[in-house]
Amino acid sequence: MPTSTPTPDRVLVVDDAATSVHLARVRDASTSPTDFIRHARQLGVHLGLAAVADLPVREVEVTTPLGPAPAREPAVPIVAVPVLRAGLGLLQGLQEALPTLVVGMLGLERDEETLEAREYYRNIPPAKGAWVLVLEPMLATGGSAAAAVRSVADLEPARVTVVSVVATQQAVDRILEADPEAHVVTAALDPGLDDNGFIVPGLGDFGDRLFGTPG
Repeated sequence: MPTSTPTPDRVLVVDDAATSVHLARVRDASTSPTDFIRHARQLGVHLGLAAVADLPVREVEVTTPLGPAPAREPAVPIVAVPVLRAGLGLLQGLQEALPTLVVGMLGLERDEETLEAREYYRNIPPAKGAWVLVLEPMLATGGSAAAAVRSVADLEPARVTVVSVVATQQAVDRILEADPEAHVVTAALDPGLDDNGFIVPGLGDFGDRLFGTPG
């Protein structure tokens, strides 16, 4: 189990050695797009496992080549909702770590003048009683993640967790204002934002680096 640093309320900063290595690689400006994708995927594994560390489980039985064996499986559905497009960078890692999860999609775009999020696409499976993992790698102002949390609230999930790579306290506060019962799991809390609303030191534009598009 990864070691993690708790912060007040419902925020978890995952800072074990393996997660820190992958975080360093995605922060590094010299990391190639191919390696960026690989390390982002591994962050999805580590952060996803941290997000469901206390997931309810039930006892089941499986049949091995030599006979029955006790096993455990999630007692509630897990729904991953990547916020397009950057959230896709964490999705494959979560699918590898949590093979029973189902996937929805949420499209949000930021108004560059107001920095507010606007929903342009939503396709989320039924999630009543589920643990919903909102995948939003960069929590800068928190506007998109807060909008995503509000968007899934009407589905009546048992828990909503925002999974990110780098966050600011400002963003965390905004998410918890949108839903005081939400959780946040991240690999780092950075000091703040620059004049353009980007996290400093951050790692640049996660989506641009993930898809190799010019920044």
